[in-house]
Amino acid sequence: MNAGPISATAAANRAATRQLLRIVIVGHVDHGKSTLVGRLFHDTGSLPDGKFEAIRKMCERRGMPFEWAFLMDAMQAERDQGITIDTAQIWFKTEKRDYTIIDAPGHKEFLKNMITGAAQSDAAVLVIDATEGVQEQSRRHGYLLHLLGVRQIAVAVNKMDAVGYREDVFTKIEAEYRDYLASIGVTPTFVVPVSAREGDNIATRSQAMEWYDGPTVVGALDSFQLPATSVDRPLRFPIQDVYKFDDRRILAGRIESGRLHVGDELMFSPSNNTARVKSIEVWPEPSDSDARPKTVGAGQCIGITLDDQLFVERGEMASHTTNPPIETEVFRAKLFWLGRKPLEKGKVYKMKIGTGETRVTVQEIEHVLDTTDLSSSTTSKVERNQVGEVVLRSRRLLALDEHTRNGRTGRFVLIDGYDIAGGGIISMEGYADQRQLVTQRAKNITRVEHGVPTGERERQNGHKGGVLWFTGLSGAGKSTLATKLERALFDRGYQTYVLDGDNIRFGLNANLGFSPEERAENIRRVGEVAALFSRAGLVTITAFISPYQSDRERARKAAGEHFHEVYIKADLGTCEERDPKGLYAKARTGEIKDFTGISAPYEAPDTAELIIDTSNLSIDQALEELLGYVEKTFRS
Repeated sequence: MNAGPISATAAANRAATRQLLRIVIVGHVDHGKSTLVGRLFHDTGSLPDGKFEAIRKMCERRGMPFEWAFLMDAMQAERDQGITIDTAQIWFKTEKRDYTIIDAPGHKEFLKNMITGAAQSDAAVLVIDATEGVQEQSRRHGYLLHLLGVRQIAVAVNKMDAVGYREDVFTKIEAEYRDYLASIGVTPTFVVPVSAREGDNIATRSQAMEWYDGPTVVGALDSFQLPATSVDRPLRFPIQDVYKFDDRRILAGRIESGRLHVGDELMFSPSNNTARVKSIEVWPEPSDSDARPKTVGAGQCIGITLDDQLFVERGEMASHTTNPPIETEVFRAKLFWLGRKPLEKGKVYKMKIGTGETRVTVQEIEHVLDTTDLSSSTTSKVERNQVGEVVLRSRRLLALDEHTRNGRTGRFVLIDGYDIAGGGIISMEGYADQRQLVTQRAKNITRVEHGVPTGERERQNGHKGGVLWFTGLSGAGKSTLATKLERALFDRGYQTYVLDGDNIRFGLNANLGFSPEERAENIRRVGEVAALFSRAGLVTITAFISPYQSDRERARKAAGEHFHEVYIKADLGTCEERDPKGLYAKARTGEIKDFTGISAPYEAPDTAELIIDTSNLSIDQALEELLGYVEKTFRS
């Protein structure tokens, strides 16, 4: 049966009865992608009736040779220019399953559309010209497929007719490209020698290449595995819009993963409000309200009403309460940059993730990767067509997933001005899920006012209370300076006390480990205790690495105007040379995991009230600066 382009509705109906696999076709410009796809459709009998004849007559009318690529290049501009400038999606089928073929541009100026196509695919066919061999763009496309999570890749070495169907040419290209893909952690499922123009090894085996004993392109496609079904993943329902309809308030959107049932308790992130699903709404509405669905799943566009009129807005993510997304305002990302201007450290961009938009700042550019040779460099910019490993920070909490857990909600794009300038995948390596840190579980509680006003405490003590929050790498001198400052202040009549990281973990935080989430909780508790001490009139000195900016900001919020951030500054080399507890040596050997500065991040303060550079100051000099600051700031 012949088939051609079909509507999204028809494609969804077919997918419900037959297996569907989405394949992206990528490769360097002029390596023959569209020719391969056109021949593939023709040789499998998947062209619409009359399509082949119509294209052939068009070529005759224009006095130009017939091109198989014209079967794919439906846009007039593309036929005139001879290059594919946008992704085209066409459905076809083999005896085994249905396919959506996504033909993606190869020219580097159109990489944005190639990424769009690859992001929608379950597998890929990467085309290489046998006469040109592996090109820079071939490596770049291979890396981008890996970056976007495409793990099933078949390589088609095309135009074998142009090299006399020589086995040695194919073997050399196969070995070179397999080595490159292996270096980025990709194993191509098959490498197939083909001639798209002549139809060799497309749907039928080639008599001109009897030395090849692998599958045809169609055989390779049929060997690909279907991806894990999205409905079996945790529920992710980004809210697209909110409609007021008769007496109903309908939250509308597309379910990206999981299942949703009437009666389910949902959590909306990042607001953390909860409510139960009262009804599921679909369009067109059934005439009988009892015919409304009770269960829906991934891929369906639906609306819901709730049993509680919560304030929910576009961009929030609905999930079940038992397996919600991550909440954070900072994350790591691997991104491919397509902007006219380079991505720069400190610059602010608009980020789109799911249905939400927010402003993010490039906090750090950790590495820039050359996709041709995989060399890595450290710089403050990511140029056009480069891959960057970066840290992005938002001004508010975001609801998201790591890409390895949920590809649909673990991808994002960045907007520079009005243009999509880059896209990437999310990693939380070294950073904490902050959901538990911002969720208040206790109910029916009321603050108790103290009987001793702050002013009376200050008059009796002779000084104000406050928090001196020492932050810095291990070995920078935090604990040493904290204890010396405590002694010096006590001798001068101050009410003072040190909260030290190790001492706190012997008692209050003995139940916490060193994962990002537990480290964040460690600092949250210390911040609250330090704030209480400061309200009691003490000059409270804390000595904690406290590597995350968000945790220190949370501690600042707890203490309010009494909080003073003191950056005990020393570079990594100096701290590692000191290594008073032998921790760096253990971290280097892998004995200690998630060690700040080595295998976990440290976010240096941008706006600390005081910076003490222990790389250049002696202990006595540093102590003198600290005492001067306290006398100036805390004496009443």
